[in-house]
Amino acid sequence: MIDEQTDKSRHSFWKELPILLGVAIVVAVLVRAFVLQTFFIPSPSMENTLQIDDRVLVNKLVYNFRSPHRGEVIVFKAPVEWSGNPSGEDFIKRVIGVGGDRVVCCDDQDRLVINGTSLDEPYIYSVDGHRDKPADQEFDIVVPDGRLWVMGDHRSASGDSLEHYQQSGQSITSATIAEKEVVGRAFTIFWPVGRATLLSVPEQFDAIPKP
Repeated sequence: MIDEQTDKSRHSFWKELPILLGVAIVVAVLVRAFVLQTFFIPSPSMENTLQIDDRVLVNKLVYNFRSPHRGEVIVFKAPVEWSGNPSGEDFIKRVIGVGGDRVVCCDDQDRLVINGTSLDEPYIYSVDGHRDKPADQEFDIVVPDGRLWVMGDHRSASGDSLEHYQQSGQSITSATIAEKEVVGRAFTIFWPVGRATLLSVPEQFDAIPKP
């Protein structure tokens, strides 16, 4: 009797296995499409925060409920003018200004000024005691509503809002990213294991007032 029940259990397991695998695949596809996705870092534009070949996990759901915040690291669909790729390409940058923000370079200590408050940026790229400038030229812009001013942490190696502001003849639309083009928020480095860490918003952004 025991052997007969065991045979029935084994038969039932193998019968149900394709269904279980199918459900697992569907769940994985739905999670990737709507909730979480992994991205690898192909360039030095976010060093030293993100290194080439780092893998990050991106929350694709969070911005269905709110807009991106200053200081968050986001993945977005880059405009063709940015990527040169008609098929589309994902970029990763840090949000510096949101809709309505006035962003100015720079104060007398060479810091960006947002809504009248200077911003210390400890994440800006540095090597051997040499640190990138927050920007390579002066500018004074107001971010349009529904758009984002984004910059790479490795300012001297980043094709970001400032570069495209310069290249477009100071077109603020060409220089900013529409919120609807944001894929999600990068919230953790998960590979390589030795670099695993959360990508939290630097506390320096807490002092920035609303526009």
